[in-house]
Amino acid sequence: MKQHNTLGLLAVCAIFSIFLLIFGCFGSGPNKNDFSGKIVIDGRERTYIGHIPEGMNVDDNYPLVVVFHGGGGNAENATRMSEMSAKADKEGFIVIYPNGTSAGLTNLLTWNAWTCCGYANDNNIDDVKFVKELIAQIKDIYNIDTKRIYATGLSNGAFLSYKLACEMSDTFAAVAPVAGSLTGTCNPTDPVSILIFHGTDDQLVPYSGGVGTASADVREPDQPVSFAVNFWVSRNQCTTTPGVEQFGSIKAETYSACLNSTEVKAYTIYGGGHAWPGGKEGIQNGNVDKPTAEISATDIIWEFFSKHPKK
Repeated sequence: MKQHNTLGLLAVCAIFSIFLLIFGCFGSGPNKNDFSGKIVIDGRERTYIGHIPEGMNVDDNYPLVVVFHGGGGNAENATRMSEMSAKADKEGFIVIYPNGTSAGLTNLLTWNAWTCCGYANDNNIDDVKFVKELIAQIKDIYNIDTKRIYATGLSNGAFLSYKLACEMSDTFAAVAPVAGSLTGTCNPTDPVSILIFHGTDDQLVPYSGGVGTASADVREPDQPVSFAVNFWVSRNQCTTTPGVEQFGSIKAETYSACLNSTEVKAYTIYGGGHAWPGGKEGIQNGNVDKPTAEISATDIIWEFFSKHPKK
């Protein structure tokens, strides 16, 4: 029987009306380098917003980073959560923030990624197809370096990032799931570099797997972080003993010597909750819990992406 699944910002049904208010209040006016677009997929209009870097040379090829909002969020929410547009200006890449789907609540959107989440999962929305068409459209408009296409996201968006690594491994050079779980069948054709962030006190997507105690969902238990790490270390044929760095409440484990110069790296945030490390506090910024200030996921993600083009 089909389960009703929600996650992240949808987890506490009692405050849905507050979400509507918050997510209806977007940030400041559009930047001159911001743009928006639409695609019709299976008769449904899908939307996204994007940002091109300052000083962009139209004759050059640029990396592409796709940032997926969490469950109950939207594209504008993802821009605030990640502040990836400012990073794009500094480092010179194009960033896209797609919108998920809903039953009509335009600011409470979800993605279909295996068992997660909400409307998109219940209605079997083909978000992988959407991402394929989205990338094709962006490549028609801008010069994209096809060896440097990347994905990241929080919560439900992290689930989708994992799924894209599994089903579009020929496209994505690296993905960076934040507070997500690898919950479904995964059969990548190519090696993919994987960068993981997860807090040990995450009550929505538990670090050790299972059903989150803060979740109101009826859903299958999530896999632990170790499952995703072990899967990709094996799939990419990396060394099984990681290099370890530890500082403050952060532990970083790096598995190297992988196929095609890929890498698997996992950041554990001890005491960390369901949040984008280094992000702004508050659900209007995508974070259910207070993010750690010890690291910036956005800075680390781009550093990792820039070192791992598709071979």
